[in-house]
Amino acid sequence: MKTCGLYFGSFNPFHIGHLAIANYLVSFTSLDSVRLVVSPHNPLKNNGRSPEDAARERLWHIRLVMETKKLPVLVSDVEFQLPEPLYTVNTLRHLQAREPDTCFIPVIGADNLALIEEWHDWKTMLKEYVIYVYPREGVEASAFVSKYASLAREIILLPAPLITVSSTFIREGLAQGKNMNGFLV
Repeated sequence: MKTCGLYFGSFNPFHIGHLAIANYLVSFTSLDSVRLVVSPHNPLKNNGRSPEDAARERLWHIRLVMETKKLPVLVSDVEFQLPEPLYTVNTLRHLQAREPDTCFIPVIGADNLALIEEWHDWKTMLKEYVIYVYPREGVEASAFVSKYASLAREIILLPAPLITVSSTFIREGLAQGKNMNGFLV
């Protein structure tokens, strides 16, 4: 069975940290393939909505970046096709039904693992899927991996470099009139 890492996010905006994590997944894991799953609406952020044209623009931009950087990463619009609300477990089930011979592995930040109990049907997701977790600043990832290990099929803490750039940092800098071009891709 082939393995496919699914790196979910709104990627709003897409930045050097996202690119570095995608590159890490391609270069330093044994995954057969990697997909960035661009989410047009995150149900856990604000009201989770951004204008449809802005979400499609993000999707187009990320595809262009991956093509330009020549990273072998598919940029997926699957969540643009699914009914709302968009829950990761539903996207995983949809993809698994469509591609039964692929073992899908969600890739999440340690900050998301810390908030996993807020996710829809989170216990099912942990039980049914291997989860890859990358480190995030200010989060003791190993403690959360230990906390959820008994509920999970498998949680793997990736020895990836710590990326401290975040979309929130970039949005806040832009709101203050700062030049954030060095962080954007």
